[in-house]
Amino acid sequence: MRVWMLLGGVALAIGFAGQTTPAPAASFSVVEATITDMQRAMQAHRVTSHELVQQYLTRIALYDKPINAAITINPHALDEADARDRERAAGHVRGPLHGIPIALKDNIHTVDIRTTGGALAFANFTPPFDATLTKNLRDAGAVIIAKTVLTELANWVSGAPTPMPGNYSAVGGFAFNPYDPRPDPRASSDGGPVMSTGGSSSGAGTAANFWAANVGTDTAGSVVNPASLTMLVGLRPTTGRISRHGIIPITADQDTAGPMARTVADTAILFGVLESAAPDPDDPATNRCMPPPGRDYTRFLNPNGLRGARIGIPRAYYYERVAPAGEAAATPTPAPPGGGRGGRGGGGRGGLNDAQTALMNDAIEVLTRNGAVVVDPANMPTVVETDPAKNILSFPICSGLNNAKGKDDGCSVVLKYGMKRDFNAYLASLGNAAPVRTLADLRAWNTAHARAGAIKYGQANLDISDEMDVAQDRARYEADRARDIALAGDQGFKAAIVDSKVDALMFPGWAISNLASRPGYPEIVVPIGVTAGGGGGGGGANPFPAGFTPKPSPYSAAFVGLPCSEPKLFEIAYGFEQATKKRVPPQLPIK
Repeated sequence: MRVWMLLGGVALAIGFAGQTTPAPAASFSVVEATITDMQRAMQAHRVTSHELVQQYLTRIALYDKPINAAITINPHALDEADARDRERAAGHVRGPLHGIPIALKDNIHTVDIRTTGGALAFANFTPPFDATLTKNLRDAGAVIIAKTVLTELANWVSGAPTPMPGNYSAVGGFAFNPYDPRPDPRASSDGGPVMSTGGSSSGAGTAANFWAANVGTDTAGSVVNPASLTMLVGLRPTTGRISRHGIIPITADQDTAGPMARTVADTAILFGVLESAAPDPDDPATNRCMPPPGRDYTRFLNPNGLRGARIGIPRAYYYERVAPAGEAAATPTPAPPGGGRGGRGGGGRGGLNDAQTALMNDAIEVLTRNGAVVVDPANMPTVVETDPAKNILSFPICSGLNNAKGKDDGCSVVLKYGMKRDFNAYLASLGNAAPVRTLADLRAWNTAHARAGAIKYGQANLDISDEMDVAQDRARYEADRARDIALAGDQGFKAAIVDSKVDALMFPGWAISNLASRPGYPEIVVPIGVTAGGGGGGGGANPFPAGFTPKPSPYSAAFVGLPCSEPKLFEIAYGFEQATKKRVPPQLPIK
């Protein structure tokens, strides 16, 4: 029997013969296939790009409903694949992504697919130009198969008192984690996922084998966070490595795109295509780093990459609890059971729980067993600084109504200022195609369409951004920006790396990205296992209903290096991945 399904304007013929999953359309299966696997199969005439796209579209049609990873399917994906197949048949292969299906976060411009940013005001917006990275992908022969669900406007719409949940948008709704795609059953939930998908970029579709890899964007963790929580490898590159031209911004100070894939090798391949061969005149930050010859990062994929590498362990705050700056040190006590970020100390903040500590101890043992030189501890001076004015942990990102003007002395205004400056400049670059003209116009549009669901959680972050005066508040912004770079960069990562003479620092999970993003340092995450308690805990004052047990949640190790150190990070991450191989695909179909 053949059933026709319509998905994003693409008609799919799916055969059924009593089985719960379809038989492969070809001898080659896309499930857990790497980019290199696909290229070799196409070269050997075992599969075509058309067949790859068809298999992925079929998987989306069958399995994406409970996950909601795709916000829009490219209706021309099969046509693009056919064109790449004709080029291959004629002896022209553009590069390592020729014919490979790739998904993009839906704040990245595509001239032939709507780019919504998840915002209702942009729901029918088709950009007048491709993002630079989109052009790079197309020039390399990649097939843009879909745009992914995201947190609306990269999670800069609402903050306290009603912050927007991760990976929710007015256009796309919620995305769910394929490792536990159930809605949270607690009364406090509004139908969101019990297990976070992380950040504002969806890695769910790559984890579920809906496409070969995807491109996210990251301002304070939205590549490495979702990669960590969906058992992917994710790279937040040095700010400026990848052009931001054609990406809906928060702030040019911290925004970057980044690759997300199931393996370090696929991440390296995708990254080499995303980075331009020369600086982009539309993004002055792209002159920060020199790419390797041919932008080929696969040359750094050394299976013995840990041998001789010097890796620091920043114990304070990230592994073990510390007292807030200006307070007495906490007295160590046994770690409490369960989830969260408690444990390894009495009072204070930071630290890991027992399960996370066990995973990180195993990761450190992997480093030493494979020849790395482990420097432990290699703390960041800014984190252990006793003077609050010199401790970066004293200055979170200003967010929500509690950090409106007059209430923002103890936080960094860089994001809320940058959103006003850079979002307005972005809208101006769109000319007559702009859905709204200014940030103020967007806020007014949202208010006028509130009953249609435009601002379910309010728009506190847009409000506190729009109250900034780009001219009059510039001095405050520049002071906060300088402090972020000094405390997070020079007296943080740089001091720890240089003083300890290490190549990189290894952090637990993804939480370090909030700081790494401020000076624009590169970070790569690699899966190391799972921790119990899935959905971020459920005990205490807000327990799950009787009989409901969240599934184990993926967990990663993060490696952070100095600016432009991506080659060394790839070498370390690849050696670490080959020594661990902890990725396990989610079970589909979901039951």
